[in-house]
Amino acid sequence: MSNFSIDLEKQLSKLGRDIQQLVERAVPVQGASNFQPKCDVVESEKQFSLILDLPGMKKEQISITMKNGVITVSGDRELFLEDHEKLVRSERKQGSFSRAFALPEGADPKSVQAEFNDGVLRITVSKTVSEEDGDSQSIPIN
Repeated sequence: MSNFSIDLEKQLSKLGRDIQQLVERAVPVQGASNFQPKCDVVESEKQFSLILDLPGMKKEQISITMKNGVITVSGDRELFLEDHEKLVRSERKQGSFSRAFALPEGADPKSVQAEFNDGVLRITVSKTVSEEDGDSQSIPIN
């Protein structure tokens, strides 16, 4: 791989990080009740993994998209009360969320897969590099 290709990949990774920071600054947290899922980023010999805790959610409430090398996970976690119920104390965070992650250098954007089990979303990306297109795509959750 040429130095130009390596530099271009580094610049795209930096751009993805800059976009994430911009999104985090542009979407202000609206109080302590907003839900912002925590994420672990794990690297193995063959792949990268994003592991998000989404307790109490169903996969139908979660959307995963990828565009220009940035994976975006979004959704809405709501508290549903019956007509005769009222909330006396609230410690579990609720609300809409969106997290964006730039694919790291050496990741294959065509290999993105997602799996959701027991409130944990795992998104995996192979380390095999292929040509990336700028088209937006939706990632199904298994």
